[in-house]
Amino acid sequence: MVNIEKEKKENIHFIRVSGEVDAGSSIHLDNAFKEVLEAGESHIAVDLSRLAYISSAGLGVFVSYLDEFELKKIKLVLFGVQETVRQVFDILGLEKLITIVENEDEAIEKLNG
Repeated sequence: MVNIEKEKKENIHFIRVSGEVDAGSSIHLDNAFKEVLEAGESHIAVDLSRLAYISSAGLGVFVSYLDEFELKKIKLVLFGVQETVRQVFDILGLEKLITIVENEDEAIEKLNG
């Protein structure tokens, strides 16, 4: 089960993900990204501090938007990634494609820098 909360602070759109993102729940993460795109947001910070598990389907959601974000010059930063989830990103080499920082303050600095 996944829970996704969205919040806008200044010029940054936050997506806060908690629980587990698997094949059945990855659609919720996908919908959150679609809403951000439709709203024309250009700075996205994804809080994964309460994410306990992510499957390949969940990772696929992130990967599926990378080209579009680059094309539209949308900045994406992930933060608060738990060690077990971080290992999955690292194994697949996604840390080379997606900016990952430790905390919300670093994410804000990276997006506004």
